[in-house]
Amino acid sequence: MDELRERPGPPWRRWVERTGRGPAWRSALLVAVFAQVGAGWAAHAQSGRVALDGFARLLLLLGPALLVARHRHPVAVVYAVSVVTLVYVGAGYPYGPVFLSLAVACFAAVVAGRRRAAWGAVGLLWAGHLLIGHWLYRWLPPAGDGPAPWSQEVAVTAWVLAILAVSELVRLRREQWARERAERRAAERRRVDEERLRIARELHDVLAHSISVINVQAGVGLALLDSDPEQARTALTTIKAASKEALGEVRQVLDTLRAPGEAPRTPAPGLDRLDELVEQAGAAGLTVDVAAEGEARSLAPGVDLAAFRILQEALTNVVRHSGARTARIRLAWRPRALELRVEDDGPATGGASDGSGNGLVGMRERASALGGDIEAGPRPDGGFRVIARLPLPASAGGEEAGKEQA
Repeated sequence: MDELRERPGPPWRRWVERTGRGPAWRSALLVAVFAQVGAGWAAHAQSGRVALDGFARLLLLLGPALLVARHRHPVAVVYAVSVVTLVYVGAGYPYGPVFLSLAVACFAAVVAGRRRAAWGAVGLLWAGHLLIGHWLYRWLPPAGDGPAPWSQEVAVTAWVLAILAVSELVRLRREQWARERAERRAAERRRVDEERLRIARELHDVLAHSISVINVQAGVGLALLDSDPEQARTALTTIKAASKEALGEVRQVLDTLRAPGEAPRTPAPGLDRLDELVEQAGAAGLTVDVAAEGEARSLAPGVDLAAFRILQEALTNVVRHSGARTARIRLAWRPRALELRVEDDGPATGGASDGSGNGLVGMRERASALGGDIEAGPRPDGGFRVIARLPLPASAGGEEAGKEQA
């Protein structure tokens, strides 16, 4: 089932899906290097801010170091990084990559489902920056600094909202991908279950029919072994033929399991083998009368196989559960359906006789898989009846007849 395997997505998608599960120290190291280098460039561009010293470098390392634990403790890390960033801003150091650590911490918190913590940490940074820029600047370095322009606050607010918006978008995408993966896995399980059910139906139909014929012929052979050796030989010949055919069909089913996706080596049985089915039933002591109504036409492989298996299982049930020695098969070719009818007149000899046996369940599953239905149950005047209806594409003749009647 190679087609069911998940295909790898684009690199950016795989990176986002791995976020929160892979090693955190690699990205933290990358942020630390970028913060150290970028802060130096920012210091040259912002001559009015406090020059970078050892404490500034330590704060620029502390933020990325906290990111190492962001997957295990997202709430604590996002608040701690927010405090470190506020201390850096309050100390008067130049703006720049110091905010990257908080962005990564907020991203991890939102993706981990800690949205309130991310919003709270970002709100803490925004409120602290507002206090520092418009009130606490009098007591904080650099000396002689005035109130921050409101355009700067607008820029900080936009930056904060952008971080949260991107984090929320990534969270939603991750949840969507998780749902898609779950749906693909569920679809794969359903397909596996359907394939297992199909194989179980095939094996049941093949083995039930063949073993029923073998069982009947074995009883005949044992009964006639001394009195009529020639008839016993005929019974043994029938057993050999039935077992050979069963082994061939079972091998075909098992080959499908060993090499999934390959075409079967032998064609699946269909209504063209109905005569063989009648002969096998005759070898089991059941005389079968076959009649057809309407114009026969070619069937799709799935419908052809289902029709054959339904007739096979119906005759098997007659052999196993009915005392009848005759059965009737009627094929009715309708414009939009093929109706299969199997009837017998004999009394039940044991087993399920109300249409609830495992074989009948398999017939119903085959019919319903094609959009058809099965009716099975005792006849009012004795015996048992199975009626299967399998939908077919409308024939040209049937459509023209329907138009003329209209």
